[in-house]
Amino acid sequence: MEIKKSIPNIFTLGNLYCGFLSIGYAADHQFKNAAVLVLIGMMLDSMDGRIARMLHVESQIGKELDSLADIVTFGVAPCFLVYYTILHNNGLIGFAVAGLFPLFGAYRLARFNVTPEKESSQYFTGVPITAAGGILAILTLFNKHIPSVITIVIFTALCFLMVSTIRIPSLKQVPLPKYGTIVTIFLGALLFMVNIESRGKFPYLLYVATPLYLIYISYRFIKFKRNT
Repeated sequence: MEIKKSIPNIFTLGNLYCGFLSIGYAADHQFKNAAVLVLIGMMLDSMDGRIARMLHVESQIGKELDSLADIVTFGVAPCFLVYYTILHNNGLIGFAVAGLFPLFGAYRLARFNVTPEKESSQYFTGVPITAAGGILAILTLFNKHIPSVITIVIFTALCFLMVSTIRIPSLKQVPLPKYGTIVTIFLGALLFMVNIESRGKFPYLLYVATPLYLIYISYRFIKFKRNT
């Protein structure tokens, strides 16, 4: 039973480790792999909560751990990506501006944690930090084709959208097969674009992450079909 309870937390810790590795890759100027690690973190983040609900092992420590992982992977790691790829030429000011992203993200997470569970399962108040960090990672993947000013504008907008009161529909109640289809289509489109941008040479971490995630989605889809 203890092992069963630990399974979702393993995915959450994997998400956190992806954030740490992303920061390291960004510092080493391997920006594409750093961005891919944020996207892998998104995959793991989308799986831990659903696995906890599937196994009926949801816990308060799991929720708190998830928030701590999110602030690193989708707050700190993306801000380092933006700093190293765009804002580093602005010196200390650029570093200070990049640091605003995790500050807004931390406030967004804190507000989410005190939101009633029934309300948070129906919609998000403000853009989730996971989505905001993922958008910055994707912008970094294609930074050669996107003017820096556009990335900076989106970066600034995301900071304020995270702490805004805009209601965004939640995908928590979407059945896993349908959710997996949505995510698979998104990944397929992203891989296609990265393939074109990289001329067939993917950031090597995609070779590891994509098959594992598709195997997970396929397994859940087959199990769902057997139970219906």
